[in-house]
Amino acid sequence: MPSGIFARFAALAALAAMLALPAAVPAGARTNGPSTGLRTVAFSKPPPDFTFDAGDGPERLSGLSGKPVVLSFWATWCHPCRDELDVFAKLHQLYGDQTGLITLSDEAPGTARAYLDEHGLALPLVEDPQRKIFGAYSVARIPVTIVLRRDGTVANVTIGEISWPELQTQVEAVLQIKLPAPAQGPPEGRDPEN
Repeated sequence: MPSGIFARFAALAALAAMLALPAAVPAGARTNGPSTGLRTVAFSKPPPDFTFDAGDGPERLSGLSGKPVVLSFWATWCHPCRDELDVFAKLHQLYGDQTGLITLSDEAPGTARAYLDEHGLALPLVEDPQRKIFGAYSVARIPVTIVLRRDGTVANVTIGEISWPELQTQVEAVLQIKLPAPAQGPPEGRDPEN
């Protein structure tokens, strides 16, 4: 093979390998990097605030501070989104008022609600057909799950389908109460009098 063709082939192979890397990232690594994967959302900072009505009157996201909050961006046409709805139903059932949960759909009004009703899923839903919230969060691909700490800052972001063990681990980490450090005693085997 002439050297010019070999050089082009090697460059194309290197480019193909680089492009394949994001697909090879394990699911657990989705949220562990310095970036959340969402241009307008950063770890340890409050995400964009918004007003919503999930059926109990207008509320602000920032008004839910004091407990973990889970945001789920999804759509009825998205197979992984539909698959993970049971994960959010389980969260809602197990943790109740200890956590906040908001599911968000950008579909035509009534579409997501009809789907939830048809499948017996009593999940809080915010319809965002004008994509104002989706846009504020720079959500382009779904599903996206964001877990907020008690102080309203971003703890975890998962782009792609989330599993129950993954979500439970994230929520329990936020719910955990920091216990005082154990009292320091004398080293084992030593008499405190000597």
